Amino acid sequence: MRSAISLLLLGTLMIAGCDKRSGPGSQANETISAANAASDAAPAAAVADKGQLDRSHKGEAAPDFAFVDPAGKKVTLAAFKGKPVLVNLWATWCIPCRAEMPTLDTLAGQKGDALPVITLSQDMKGRELVDPYFAKAGFKNLKPWTDPDMAFSLGMNANLPTTILYDSAGKEVWRLSGEMDWAGAKAAALLAEAR
Repeated sequence: MRSAISLLLLGTLMIAGCDKRSGPGSQANETISAANAASDAAPAAAVADKGQLDRSHKGEAAPDFAFVDPAGKKVTLAAFKGKPVLVNLWATWCIPCRAEMPTLDTLAGQKGDALPVITLSQDMKGRELVDPYFAKAGFKNLKPWTDPDMAFSLGMNANLPTTILYDSAGKEVWRLSGEMDWAGAKAAALLAEAR
């Protein structure tokens, strides 16, 4: 029964499309509208900053959803307490997700252990799809984290891509729904809020 519900919800997400934006009028949201040229460090073509910033969850504790680390072990975000962490919800079928992945790889290389970048795949087949995608993309810094139960996207009612910054106490700082050049100046300003 759980599988059937997950498939129906996934189908709904796919029909709605990734990177769906809500309309104006929410005071907690800020639209990132200006296009940002690719930084010298970005290996791919320029990625437009099309994301919508949401601060309405600021201060909320990170969810305790379990996901799978690159070694195949179940973990939660509590394992990262003591340092800020950036969680990116994405899927191999999501075009805006794939477009921003090279900039996340650049960011992960720049930040290292100071700001772990968790690209958390919401693909139901997990590593079966993610490993070949990572191999083909040739990421140098990202690791294949997976959430085959889609606990994050379903539990947080998040469209893909969604990126969430948690502070060192495990509290949400902001979330951004939509595509972003994570190696660009706008992202750097947002990430400066990490403590």
